[in-house]
Amino acid sequence: MTSPKSVLAFVGSSRVGGNTDVLINEVLRGAEASGSAIDKTYLGQAKIGPCHACDACADTGICIQRDDMDDLLERMLQNDIWVLGTPVYWWGATAQFKLFLDRWYAPWHGVDSKRVFEGKSVVVVVTMGDSDPTTADPTLGMFQRSLAYIGLNLAATVVAPGVYALGDAASRSDLMHQAYEVGRTVASS
Repeated sequence: MTSPKSVLAFVGSSRVGGNTDVLINEVLRGAEASGSAIDKTYLGQAKIGPCHACDACADTGICIQRDDMDDLLERMLQNDIWVLGTPVYWWGATAQFKLFLDRWYAPWHGVDSKRVFEGKSVVVVVTMGDSDPTTADPTLGMFQRSLAYIGLNLAATVVAPGVYALGDAASRSDLMHQAYEVGRTVASS
């Protein structure tokens, strides 16, 4: 039997209680059922400045900006599994999510920190109003390439097409079951 994992989720949607949030909650519920400690952050409520490409982090691995990313990065390092969720906005992640992702550069970029995140497992949740699942392909590609580039394990994805109105995801038993099972399975492995 494996020891319980800690799971940290990031909701990249502005809609608290929206479809991304609902499916992330199911992933977390599945993880919690496997004995995992869970935590969740709404990126739209966090103060995160954009990367300024100043490269001040090159020597230290620490961004010169003092904002909520300091705490978020510390929590990321302390948790075994991350759940990253965003709705698709114009074939990509939301602005809130992209700000967050861009700021991963500092801890990864520092001279002694090239593999600071290596080995963490990640679950990706992507929701969209469009019923065509290929609409998520550019967003999923961003996740796949970014995570692989810095040594993270993409453990599972939950792609939810056709969920636009508030509550659409909660009414889809197939998506709710998939999200729960992903959380349970990834946390148990």
